[in-house]
Amino acid sequence: MIFFKFPFKPEIFSVQGPAKEIPVRFVSFDEKETVTFSGMLTEISEDDFLRMELTMADEKSNGYLQFREESKEEYQGKIEQVITFVKENNIPKLVLSRQKYMPYRSLSGSGEIDFTKSFLKLCSSYPNAFAYIFKDGGKSWMGAFSELLGRFNKNTSAFETMSLAGTLPLNDEWTEKEIEEQKPVSLYIADILKKYSNTIHISETYDHHSGNIKHLRTDYKAIIKKNDLDQIIADLHPTPAVCGIPKEFCQKAIATFEKHPRSLYAGYIRIETDEEIQYFVNLRCASFTESGAHLYVGGGINAKSNAEKEWQETELKAAAILKNLITTDVI
Repeated sequence: MIFFKFPFKPEIFSVQGPAKEIPVRFVSFDEKETVTFSGMLTEISEDDFLRMELTMADEKSNGYLQFREESKEEYQGKIEQVITFVKENNIPKLVLSRQKYMPYRSLSGSGEIDFTKSFLKLCSSYPNAFAYIFKDGGKSWMGAFSELLGRFNKNTSAFETMSLAGTLPLNDEWTEKEIEEQKPVSLYIADILKKYSNTIHISETYDHHSGNIKHLRTDYKAIIKKNDLDQIIADLHPTPAVCGIPKEFCQKAIATFEKHPRSLYAGYIRIETDEEIQYFVNLRCASFTESGAHLYVGGGINAKSNAEKEWQETELKAAAILKNLITTDVI
């Protein structure tokens, strides 16, 4: 079961019917895990969706039984280690993530989440985002995010992607830290596209608003060969926005510093329609178990990072999901 909406479009879609096609596939950060939904894309009216009772968190997930959330002090101590690591190895950026656990009993109301209304609120809060909610066996996830890994137009062979990095509250001014954080992402994407196209357009860098926060964004458009699409995506993922640079070196460092599996967080979602093949980076997201929500958040660390500000950034990102969870009232 999956429901989702595309950026800037209100329609809700599901995947139904004979499993002859696989229009939706989730790929984990390390590309070792996939979740696929086979069938035809089918539009669902909001009234029909509201009549559904989504039971997302009714199955136990053994992978979370031993989970212990890092304290603020522990996370900030790790950030200090990463800052030192970045400086010693002279790397532009390394992305560190954390999990924030929210027991249902700590939420208002009865502690039971109305997932149907929560998803609609998430869609309303982030109209420029790709939003989804799915349950597949023991896995239950929901998310909404704006980062496009790739969009390929089957008719024109146009490929689009973006460099999206650096995070601040909406009213704060950009500092050198955020500018330096986004720069290697932009250079990385441009260098990859140059290997596959002689026709590349790069936009000016501008502000991208996403709910309570903003990012720095640069857009790219290139004409490519369809046969190169899979390799381009393989080259792009994971981008420095979710991993760091150099890619292989930072992937190994992440495995050392992070004690929790990222699973589908910072992976990507592939969706194919008649006209396009789109790939979205799975960021502002949470998985749900029988006892609570596990929110996945992170940030890019460079030599100018500050541990306290990095903690606050992850708290802001976690709020993207938390503030949209609607609970039932106690009767």
